[in-house]
Amino acid sequence: MSTSLVPPPTLSARLALRERPEGIPLLRQQWSELLFLHWPVPAALLQPHLPPRLQADIHDGMAWLGVVPFQMSKVRTRVTPEVPGTNAFLELNVRTYVHLDGVPGVWFFSLDATNALAVWVARTFFHLPYLRATMRMDSPSADLRQFTAERTHGGAPPATFRATWKIGAALPPAEPGSLAFFLTERYCLYASNKAQTKLYRGRVAHTPWPLSTAQVLHLESTLVEGHGLPTLAGPPVVHAGGAVSVELWPMQQV
Repeated sequence: MSTSLVPPPTLSARLALRERPEGIPLLRQQWSELLFLHWPVPAALLQPHLPPRLQADIHDGMAWLGVVPFQMSKVRTRVTPEVPGTNAFLELNVRTYVHLDGVPGVWFFSLDATNALAVWVARTFFHLPYLRATMRMDSPSADLRQFTAERTHGGAPPATFRATWKIGAALPPAEPGSLAFFLTERYCLYASNKAQTKLYRGRVAHTPWPLSTAQVLHLESTLVEGHGLPTLAGPPVVHAGGAVSVELWPMQQV
């Protein structure tokens, strides 16, 4: 059970975030070749690792810890075109799900990326804990993916990740209220300053994820231990995600 006295967001509140925000987005990009790995974790274990005002979001009485490798491409701002050498890179994040004032979103414990400029921009303007890393994704066949990563960011806890997975059959759209919907239909992200005295919320817009089944053939990871989080136990809930075009709005203090 959650230790929070604040009820989780309603399904209508979750569905409302699918609506595209007003105004002009700050960034546009494409996300593809995702592997969603999720483990159930008692909310009481995650809550102490969150900023004081954020509450762990729960599904069936459990919080969820995710590890998500993927490819980012077609990166550009609202006023600049894509810049070769900076418009495509690999990313790997450790995340959980939270809510504040009835608004559900994602909280990132870390986001490793291969692009040094993207790391600097995200840390400076989005208050997100991006870290530099070396990564590689290979596709030995049409349905097979191999992803390796090693963190290189100075002063950050060392971490490595290796995974091989096979993409299976396409899934129907995630049913509202289902676990797949809870884990993947997220259109808001939260961040904080280093002292966790200020919170920021940013909006994201994209079409619902085109999901497929996936089988993890090999998995090694030391990502979560550096955050003081519980070592992940048991097999994860697995989804593969196809490509979506994404828009991101500026972070706002909340």
